[in-house]
Amino acid sequence: MKKVVNRERNKTYYRVLHVPIWIWVFFVIPGHLTYALFAYGPDIRHGIWLAIVTAVCAWRGYAGRLPGAEEAPYITYYGVDQPNLWYRVVCYTAAWIALMVPFLLNVSGMVVAAFTGEWKLTLLFQWFYYPLAGLFVIAAALDLIPRAKRSTQFEGAERAWFYVWIWTVVPSQVVAWAAWRLMKTTTTLDPVDLARVRVSILVFVVGGLLTLGARGILPRTGRYHVQGEAT
Repeated sequence: MKKVVNRERNKTYYRVLHVPIWIWVFFVIPGHLTYALFAYGPDIRHGIWLAIVTAVCAWRGYAGRLPGAEEAPYITYYGVDQPNLWYRVVCYTAAWIALMVPFLLNVSGMVVAAFTGEWKLTLLFQWFYYPLAGLFVIAAALDLIPRAKRSTQFEGAERAWFYVWIWTVVPSQVVAWAAWRLMKTTTTLDPVDLARVRVSILVFVVGGLLTLGARGILPRTGRYHVQGEAT
């Protein structure tokens, strides 16, 4: 076993800072609303949904029923076989959906555009967002989702892989967006070539970040197993 925290209670600022993270996670869960937000801008639906999510997350955070917003750390040792808490299962399942499903669809859209020159993101989100999200829910029910499993015994490794994907998905999406904005106004490439350049950049960035994360070089990606040894 490896002890991971020495404090008996979480500081107030630590608890408060975790609430906006979960507001974002649950705000972007409805794929059709999120796609509409980025494609067309906010409307009344986004305001209503954001207000609901903010109110619920503030309530659950105040009650200490959001990961990171607990009054005291739940996991103090890596390698201890203890039952996971229901809200952790729900929150981390939602986090994986919010992280991975838009990423997979965006990558698919760029690959399709690289071969056809046509952007099909609207159709991809309409047809595949909720089926993919459903697969993550099924995987969680089958005890296959890191950090959402029924036991926290392997949290030392699962936590690391969760952060590996955060470090991979978020920066790579920002880079892909920046490449699109820059090349759209500074090059005369046709849509197919533009999409191919974006895919090439994305593959390079994703590959580099995954490699760094897998080696435990990026923050919070060091993996600890039952014996407490980092790998």
